[in-house]
Amino acid sequence: MPLLDDIRKDMFSASKAGNTSESEILKMVLAVVKNEEISKGDKLSEDEIVKVLRKESKKIQDSINEFTKMNRNDLVEKEKSQLEVLEKYLPALLDESKVREIVKKAVETSNAQDMRDMGKVMGIAMKELNGKADGNKVREIVQELLS
Repeated sequence: MPLLDDIRKDMFSASKAGNTSESEILKMVLAVVKNEEISKGDKLSEDEIVKVLRKESKKIQDSINEFTKMNRNDLVEKEKSQLEVLEKYLPALLDESKVREIVKKAVETSNAQDMRDMGKVMGIAMKELNGKADGNKVREIVQELLS
């Protein structure tokens, strides 16, 4: 079953079960996907839907970090529960050793010599990884290899 159908089905189930926090986050995801389809002018592929989910997941993670700094534990818990719901639909990220291999290959492909070539390496690596790795982790590995 396509990912979007799974999300829609789970949203209805959560609504019927009275799980408002889960149904709200799933409704929000469906709305964001719909908005992306409208701006694209076509249906999104499974990969594009996963990218939208990762983007929303990143926003929630950023909110968690900000709320933690402000000592708003009530909001942190709410955001964490939303993040857990989203993560059910995301494929697992690659482990660090695989990401490191891809980044090394990107460094070789781009003939990068130092930190000035970081943009080229990041572009190649992120295209190859296609959302299967956290951008911050990739950046750290690129910086380590180019230093």
